[in-house]
This record gives sequence, C-alpha cells and structure tokens, in this order.
Amino acid sequence: MTGTAAPPVIRLGGVRKEFSNGVVALDGLDLEVREGEFLSLLGPSGCGKSTALRIVAGLMSADAGTVRVSASAATGDPARHDIAHHDIAYVFQEPTLMPWASAFDNVWLPLRLAGISRRGAGDRVRAALAGVGLDGFEAAYPRELSGGMRMRVSIARALVTRPRLLLMDEPFAALDEITRFKLNDDLLRLTEAQGWTVVFVTHSVFESAFLASRIAVMSARPGRIAGEIAVDVPYPRSAAFRTDPRFAEICRATSTVLQRAMGEAA
Repeated sequence: MTGTAAPPVIRLGGVRKEFSNGVVALDGLDLEVREGEFLSLLGPSGCGKSTALRIVAGLMSADAGTVRVSASAATGDPARHDIAHHDIAYVFQEPTLMPWASAFDNVWLPLRLAGISRRGAGDRVRAALAGVGLDGFEAAYPRELSGGMRMRVSIARALVTRPRLLLMDEPFAALDEITRFKLNDDLLRLTEAQGWTVVFVTHSVFESAFLASRIAVMSARPGRIAGEIAVDVPYPRSAAFRTDPRFAEICRATSTVLQRAMGEAA
C-alpha cells in the first residue's frame, strides 16, 4: 500500500457540483489518487466528501471540471470512467443489507446481478465472509448480527467482487470505539491482502492517521482540497501504532490543517 510511485487511477480536476437547491457542494476540487494508495478524505460535515466519492464512483456527475477513473495511467477522454464498474466497490455509511436475506445471500447479491448462480458463487461468498471474520455466520440474518457484524457483511459484499478500487463513505462512524478499532485493524489487513486502492471518507483525525498513507483535508463548503499530509509510516500497522509518538505527531499536523480549513485559528 505504498502507491507513491504508482500511476494515478483517479484524477479530479477543477470539479464543481451544484445541487438543484442552489447549494454548491464542490468548487475547484483537484485530487489525484495513485494505484495502491490508501487515501483518507477528511473534512467537516457538509464539505462535499461524500459528493466527491459518489462522483468518483460514477453515481453522480460533475457540473464542471474533469473526472478520470482509470485502470492505468493511459491517456484518453478525461471525463470518463476507464475502469470497469465491477472493479469498483462502494461501502456506504450504513450496511444497507437486505433484512430478509441471510449473510450469504447479501454477499452473493453483486455476483447474482452479474449472472453467477448461488452454487457457482458459493466458494467466493464463503471466502469473503471468512475474510472478514464471519466464517460460520453464512445463514445468519441481519437482525441476528451486531452493528459491527452487519458492517463486516457489507465489506464482504464488496470483497466478493474482487475490486481494484474500494470507496468507503464513513463506514464505521456509527460504531462504538472498540468495534471501530477492530474493523480498522481488519480493513488494513484485508487491504494488504487484496491490494486495493482505497478512498476512505471520515470525520475522524485519529482514524485517518491510523489507516491512511495520505490524508487529503477538505475545506468547508464549497469543498476543495485545503491541504495534504503524508503518513510516512510503513504497513502493516498494529494497534501499538495508536500509542506511538509518530501517531500523535500525525494527528497534530492533521488537526492543524483541518482547523485552518474550517477557518479557525491553528
């Protein structure tokens, strides 16, 4: 998950997004994400982080600027997605599981939509659930699972598609701190194993410092990049990193940039 010399797979240039009610969510957003990088997109509420993520995913269009999401650094039309949609996985803030379906069937869903039978998908689904620590819970329904376990099912649903680009919109925000720390640890382990490029939206300075190889701080609305912090700490990172002096230094530097982005005194 170094990504420092790798080609960009995401390029946003001068991106603007205005909603029908007149709210300008993004204006002049410039951002590049390199292959294998774990980028944390950090900023205050309402600054356009989720909007930017949806534009990258192709779920929403920009009103101006260029958007390029590609499998490589190949040149071409700067306003299109080169990367196939099955190469992108999106994890929402809520698990968004089907309450009437088992964990197995929830994870099978994207493969089912791709025309893969339940039997044909079995090995991949079971491996995805085992990868997030839910081996043996294939038959469990969402109502039988804790909040953290439901989020694990959601991550397994992303994992089963074998994506190259993983987009995560505050997936752990509603969880208690102990569960959140454990899922942070598991996410890094999975990212190392799968070789994902990750864009992770969060409000948490501490979560950004623990997870990311680079932190991009957004300004208050209309959102743009106000500053970046390189997290020059190698992977893998263990829980001990949270009490490391380097972690405290990264958190302080990130907080300073965030305060300035919000128009407060540093």
